[in-house]
Amino acid sequence: MAKRTRKVGVTGRFGPRYGVKIRRRVLEIEKRARDKHQCPRCTHHAVKRVAAGIWECRRCGLTFAGGAYSPLPSKVRMVEGSKEVEENV
Repeated sequence: MAKRTRKVGVTGRFGPRYGVKIRRRVLEIEKRARDKHQCPRCTHHAVKRVAAGIWECRRCGLTFAGGAYSPLPSKVRMVEGSKEVEENV
């Protein structure tokens, strides 16, 4: 039996719907969410997604809130005094 989702991966569940560009974008985001990420406490690549916005390190047991698809969002907003500062992480 042949592999049916070799090119499209997990987005094969959508079939021909929604267009190629959107399915590729979803594939990229979901792959990034399923990867192991670096823990902010022990710095090992052992952080996995538990639920949307909840991340857990499998090594040290740290559970923390982050982005829905990555532990730290690409832009972190910090408020210092009365002005807002954007930083790329």
